[in-house]
Amino acid sequence: MALVRNLLALVGLLCLVAVGMFLGANREVLSQFDPGAGKAYWEMASQVIDTGSGADATVWKRQVQEGLSPEEVEETMKFVANEHNIANVGELPLYKDVEAKTGVPYRFVKIYMFCNSLTAQQMLDYNDAFSAYLPCRITMVEDKEGRLWLYTLNMDLMIYGGKPLPTELKEEAIKVKEIILDIMERGAAGDF
Repeated sequence: MALVRNLLALVGLLCLVAVGMFLGANREVLSQFDPGAGKAYWEMASQVIDTGSGADATVWKRQVQEGLSPEEVEETMKFVANEHNIANVGELPLYKDVEAKTGVPYRFVKIYMFCNSLTAQQMLDYNDAFSAYLPCRITMVEDKEGRLWLYTLNMDLMIYGGKPLPTELKEEAIKVKEIILDIMERGAAGDF
């Protein structure tokens, strides 16, 4: 175990050295990035080093309070979304599709899609690549031990990861981020 830990520490150190060399060589370009870019990338890199997973580093997750059913969490999330005037634009009960195709029961996994179409329009007018973030998704996952979790994409790289977004668009993107996190937090707690 110590050998693995030391190897991971060495890999982390080599990554930091490579990042330092990259930053030095690209200082002029990087000086044009959003002031929050460094923090966003540092947090992502730290998560990759801590977990060994790029996927874990690019999501936010919240554990659902024990005793809450998927239906209670779903009801709360929809209530909170409505409270924030963000539309529930679709749902994908992935577990049902897996069960239908395999004939075997599968753990609960359902994807909820939320969108403010006017903010989406602003994002697309700025850069079509933002379409990959649309709509905002929250996935409820029953882990292998039977606990429920909520996952969503970490939006910080989208907001802060490059050249600054136009002020109005950045404000809207931050507002959507706050709404999605509120939906997750309150859904995980069953807090109407």
